[in-house]
Amino acid sequence: MSDDVQSWIKETVTENPVVLFMKGTAQFPQCGFSGKAIALLKESGVTDLITVNVLDDAEVRQGIKDYSQWPTVPQLYIKGEFIGGSDIMNEMFASGELQALLKA
Repeated sequence: MSDDVQSWIKETVTENPVVLFMKGTAQFPQCGFSGKAIALLKESGVTDLITVNVLDDAEVRQGIKDYSQWPTVPQLYIKGEFIGGSDIMNEMFASGELQALLKA
């Protein structure tokens, strides 16, 4: 794994308030979990969202898993902090925690 990819990931998640590493794009998610993650973020009122399509780059696809020590995509980052995948997002949304975190 190249240091360049890790540096790019770190820069991306720390310089943008909300970043979702996903399969596909916000307009065209390419897996159900990524689609669910986008729907939860939209329902939470997120307007300033950066998405990274891991299918475009194998190094980024593996790199994000190494960066977070989390084996699956999608992965949500808020203010540089790894939040989790769609299951965790779903639980946080149901409890109102996700919306609160995104408004903070």
